Amino acid sequence: MKPKIIRIATVAMSLNLLLRGQLKFLNQFFDIKAVSGYDTDLEMVKKREGVQIIDLKMERKIAPVKDSIALIKLYFLFKSEKPTVVHSITPKAGLLSMIAAKYAGVPIRMHTFTGLIFPSKKGFMKKILILMDKILCFHATHIYPEGKGVQQDLLSYKITHKPLKILANGNVNGVDLDYFNPNDISEDVKNELSKKLGINKNDFVFLFVGRLVKDKGINELVTAFTKIQDENVKLVLVGPFEQDLDPLSPEVYFEIKNNKNIISVGFQTDVRPYMAISQALVFPSYREGFPNVVLQAGAMELPAIVSDINGSNEIITHNKNGIIIPVKNSDAIFASMIAIRDRKLYPFLKSNSRERIVSAFNQNVVWQSLLNEYNSLIDNV
Repeated sequence: MKPKIIRIATVAMSLNLLLRGQLKFLNQFFDIKAVSGYDTDLEMVKKREGVQIIDLKMERKIAPVKDSIALIKLYFLFKSEKPTVVHSITPKAGLLSMIAAKYAGVPIRMHTFTGLIFPSKKGFMKKILILMDKILCFHATHIYPEGKGVQQDLLSYKITHKPLKILANGNVNGVDLDYFNPNDISEDVKNELSKKLGINKNDFVFLFVGRLVKDKGINELVTAFTKIQDENVKLVLVGPFEQDLDPLSPEVYFEIKNNKNIISVGFQTDVRPYMAISQALVFPSYREGFPNVVLQAGAMELPAIVSDINGSNEIITHNKNGIIIPVKNSDAIFASMIAIRDRKLYPFLKSNSRERIVSAFNQNVVWQSLLNEYNSLIDNV
């Protein structure tokens, strides 16, 4: 009988997007079960990855009553399933599942920090978030920062004294270099999408992929873009608004809706065509663990403008495969958007973009590293 491993995230979108292909690969060696609240993303995980799914709703926000209910449900789930490993990848799921798994007697309790929330917060909320991560780590047996920046923050804030291990080169899933390949997007597809979006052949297209929220730097990005007085420069935004959780300023929201050179297309299941018609990624996020979109864009030969934060500054080398700028600085975003269009600099950055991803973040390497880690831990139970 194969060892049972439960992979868990607060919302199913994390399992669907962050772990694409990984669960199917691991299911060859283990009995993998995916746990999250049920929705279309969890159903997609079931169909694509071929693993059993379990519906267990958790709240992203702090919600004491609902969190307590989820904690109890997780405890009884783990007592029933008797997994050898519980492995979580998002903050709330990590906190609840590590506590429940410990008291349910799960021997191996793993949490991967794909990003830290507390460094960007202040006051009482920051203290609460730090305490939550300390409780998470206390109940986990093994802790994995997604990159060196996350590792350093965990050490600096004394979140735990347990060993912190980075698998492979840090990213949670690596990049499928066959899937994210610019040569796989035909000219017909690119021409059709450009026509649909009103993008002309001579336009320089900046791209953002992610949630359109304050923490992703969208306020600063749109503010910077509006300073560019060139009708042949476009900004394509791929991702959903979350005005209830992390709203944009009213002025920026209005600008996105009314500026004809800003093209907002909402959430897209396949971002490759949008990368294929763009010239550069702009990703001015306030905080990340190890952003997949920067890896994916690099694989699609897009240089990137990124903020100087964990993960992004481990993928991008300044003036080699992109430009690194200060956090929360619209003037720096504007200057970099002007600079990257330089006729000499741009081809150089573009030529190095895919090479960096191929050399360090091949998906096969990441998956094999995780497989080896599971086998090593299980062999020592």
